Amino acid sequence: MGKVKVKKSDVWIDMTPMSDVMTLLLTFFMLTSTFVKNEPVKVNVPGSVSEIKVPENGVLTILVNPEKDVAGNPTGEGQVFLSIDNTEQLGETLQQMMPSATALQMDVFTREGTFGVPLSEMGTYLNMSTDQRHKVLPTKGIPLDSIDGGMSEFQQWVDAARSVNENIKIALKSDATTPYKTVKKVMSELQDMDESHYYMITNLKTAEEE
Repeated sequence: MGKVKVKKSDVWIDMTPMSDVMTLLLTFFMLTSTFVKNEPVKVNVPGSVSEIKVPENGVLTILVNPEKDVAGNPTGEGQVFLSIDNTEQLGETLQQMMPSATALQMDVFTREGTFGVPLSEMGTYLNMSTDQRHKVLPTKGIPLDSIDGGMSEFQQWVDAARSVNENIKIALKSDATTPYKTVKKVMSELQDMDESHYYMITNLKTAEEE
């Protein structure tokens, strides 16, 4: 008796639906992800039991760091740096503070994200190479001293950011080793501007640390 040959058929799976799902997932993550810019100034915030979260968008972050010399050694003082998460608003803020900024300087400023040099040095700073800027920035800081009895440069920056976005949120991010007098000075500067509502960025303490 002859063998019965079973006809083999190829199995074909339509991968189109899977490709559509992967594309949708990729698009979702790209649109909802928040990209954090690298901060040239590293701030180790203190611990806290508060669980209030800082908004992810529309935030002006004030970084208060222990002052360091060129070698990176603390000097016992403190420095103030600013960061705005919205690139467009960051550029508009610079335009208000430095109308003479060139297109190249504007591009460098918006890509950096974090800034903190005296306004008189801003043009020279933005013309430096990337490596030079990263070396110079930690040794600078935005001046807190009032100009001719008026607003300080720090207050002018905050005021410019507020005029660009009247709903901008302010967050204070201080290093755990920053001298208290510097943090208090920043708070006093904000209070003088009637900016009494702001977030304090801290690390959440664990049960062992309490």
